[in-house]
Amino acid sequence: MSITDTDRIRTLNDQLRRQLRGGKAVMTPGVAALGSEAVQRLVQTIAIFEDFSTANDPHGEHDFGAFEFDGTPVIFKIDYYDKDMNFHSPDPGDPAVTERVITLMLAEEY
Repeated sequence: MSITDTDRIRTLNDQLRRQLRGGKAVMTPGVAALGSEAVQRLVQTIAIFEDFSTANDPHGEHDFGAFEFDGTPVIFKIDYYDKDMNFHSPDPGDPAVTERVITLMLAEEY
């Protein structure tokens, strides 16, 4: 994958993470059980998350993050599907053939 592809994927992932645009967002039952106020704070936390490193972001795509939220380990993960949501996207850098899904979950649910 060239630098251009990685940059494009990272930009699209950041758009989804920061603005919830360009894909779908889902949460696990454990996150939902925290309540709507907590979920809203979590969405805001993910939007400003910048703690990406080679350990948690080895490909530089900003597709994964982990942090503590009120003492609870939480993670988010962005996956790339084809437009029918059946298979992996043939080109995660191309929104015309990719459906992005960001999942917010408690670390224990991973």
